[in-house]
Amino acid sequence: MKRNVYITRLAKYLPNDPVSNEEMEDILGLINGLSSKAKPLILRNNQIKTRYYALNKSGNATHTNAELTKRAVENLFDENFKLQDVEVLSCGTSSPDQILPAHAAMVHGLLGGDPIEINSTTGACSAGVQAFKFGYLSVLSGDAENVVCAGSERFSIWMLAKYFKEEAHKITQLEGDGIIAFEKDFLRFMLSDGAGAALLQSKPNPNGLSLRIEWVEQRSFANELPTCMYSGSVKKEDGSIMGWSDMEQDQWTAQSVFAVKQDTKLLGEWIIKKGGVFLMDIIQKRKLDVSALSWYLPHLSSQYFGPRIENEFVSLGIDIPKEKWFTNLATVGNVGAGSPYLILEEIFKSGRLKKGDTLLMMVPESARFNYAYVLMTAV
Repeated sequence: MKRNVYITRLAKYLPNDPVSNEEMEDILGLINGLSSKAKPLILRNNQIKTRYYALNKSGNATHTNAELTKRAVENLFDENFKLQDVEVLSCGTSSPDQILPAHAAMVHGLLGGDPIEINSTTGACSAGVQAFKFGYLSVLSGDAENVVCAGSERFSIWMLAKYFKEEAHKITQLEGDGIIAFEKDFLRFMLSDGAGAALLQSKPNPNGLSLRIEWVEQRSFANELPTCMYSGSVKKEDGSIMGWSDMEQDQWTAQSVFAVKQDTKLLGEWIIKKGGVFLMDIIQKRKLDVSALSWYLPHLSSQYFGPRIENEFVSLGIDIPKEKWFTNLATVGNVGAGSPYLILEEIFKSGRLKKGDTLLMMVPESARFNYAYVLMTAV
């Protein structure tokens, strides 16, 4: 008898009040006292209206990443499923609070409860799905009856103007202004904080909907493509990456080494194309009829990519009408590894799903071009 895995609960935690486009630099600060020249263009393209920061209005931290994740996980619990019932905790993030201990260990430490198995995944947007797949396989194999999976980010602390001060000062000396490179400014106005969590179990909810996980497919194209998004490193002229541990300490601040950076040329050239290649392979491998899907859940870093994905679908003969798309980018922003959970949580609790609906989630990661697709059925 085939064993199934179900998402039976979804929860989230978004810190503080939503932050409007007009408030962003009030909280993050102005670099060299100047408003970003790139900000209007970036916001016009990404169409994000509000996002969340684990910062107060003065730019001081209100939560760690581990605390955000803890709160999302705690929102899964009630009298029928308690902390003591958790068998495995699997957490993914791009922005852990420290190099060591692992992120999931810190979340477990805050949660308390019993000794359990933990798993930490790191990377960029697909880190949340990697944590999810570990949970899925754990339940599918019979190794566990339940797994709590989570994806979270605390990017805002990395984007504060004070961390670019030294670089901006050096630019002023050399070029006459303190406007930092677009590759660093780009992501300051796209990234958001928050956490989402999912409970995976071997049996569906006795009452109400569950999502049966049909499969989780992932693929990396790092063998073909260079680094596109990076942090804790610099990109050299030949396209290779030099990590912070191979640099002098004074270079860390002089070059804003720990800022999250994006090679936008590479992003535009490959992010949609390789996602389409992978989806076509899945359609053939899984005999997937995309025209029969009820919902398409794309994790978009920017609404700029929405029409371009549609055009790619047309060129590939893939038919997913826009009315089947569901995303919450405009209201919660790009939460990286947390975004897949936040999208699922919102549609799961929206009242729009009915039994028999099929949902295809797409999670692209531009760091070095890794992709994930997840197929689920409402039961």
